[in-house]
Amino acid sequence: MKIGSGIVIAAFFTLSQACFPAESTQAFHWPGKIKAAVSLSYDDALDSQLDVAIPALNQYRLKGSFYLTLANPSVSKRMPEWRQAAQQGHELGNHTLFHQCSRSMPDREWVQPKNDLDKTSVEQLKEQILVANTMLQAIDGKHERTFTVPCGDQKAGGENYLGTIKPEFVAIKAVIGSGVAEDMSTLDPYAVNVVTPSNVTGKQLIDIVKAAGEKGTMANFTFHGVGGDYIRVSKEAHDELLKFLAEHRDIYWTDTFINIMKYVKSQNDPITNSN
Repeated sequence: MKIGSGIVIAAFFTLSQACFPAESTQAFHWPGKIKAAVSLSYDDALDSQLDVAIPALNQYRLKGSFYLTLANPSVSKRMPEWRQAAQQGHELGNHTLFHQCSRSMPDREWVQPKNDLDKTSVEQLKEQILVANTMLQAIDGKHERTFTVPCGDQKAGGENYLGTIKPEFVAIKAVIGSGVAEDMSTLDPYAVNVVTPSNVTGKQLIDIVKAAGEKGTMANFTFHGVGGDYIRVSKEAHDELLKFLAEHRDIYWTDTFINIMKYVKSQNDPITNSN
């Protein structure tokens, strides 16, 4: 079976149930001949994502996940384009209202005092995240959502806040790391690690995908600027990655983070997640 980013997630559930029954005790398996899954995510709702990344994804028939910081002017000024992206099958995820980060961490002079996560309580942040979910639903009409932690900072006002928001999300990208999952059967869907590429070549991006393929796991990219903006990856490097994924879609399943994680959760906890 040819696995493409446009395949409805239910098809994967059907295939996995046929090949790997719920009562099976064997290790985690991707469907068909897939060696690894690839999540292409883009943070902060940047103009270059609308101008460069989404047209490229559409060209190669791949789907991405876009984590919107709802206060970014790009959301209000270009809302019809974000809505269109969702209609094209791309995921709109939650990246909070104001992108608060801990100002006390090294090299965080850029964090404005009003957005200092050290001075934001868990209750305040949770309330804002829930409002962001409502705003995203108004844009794309969807009720299920995933979340990416701004800056990888998991504490608000000195207290961990992720536990309070887990029930609101299918999965969370929470840790900045290699971007390659170590073991899918033990993966915590609420502590997925991501790589945030900047000034890299297409080959370096592809090597991350291949590393995930060797492990049989998944590669999680979190891009920011593509051909512009900040934490930038060139259009050429991004295109090289997409071309590789499109040419090897029978080996690497590239899809939205929410679709991939629904499949992962169905495999790791089929009884709970079949309800």
